[in-house]
Amino acid sequence: MNIFLIIIIVVAIVLAIVSGLNSALSWLLWVALIVGVIALIAFLFRVISGNKRV
Repeated sequence: MNIFLIIIIVVAIVLAIVSGLNSALSWLLWVALIVGVIALIAFLFRVISGNKRV
């Protein structure tokens, strides 16, 4: 599960960088923000619930 969250965060960062470089693809910024928020919520849920399964 940790690897999945890391991949989601990396994708969000890459999308944010790409959308910053190309103004025509500004909608990617919104996609990056949404994916980042989803990854953050999943991470916080896992930390708060204390789920130690891998």
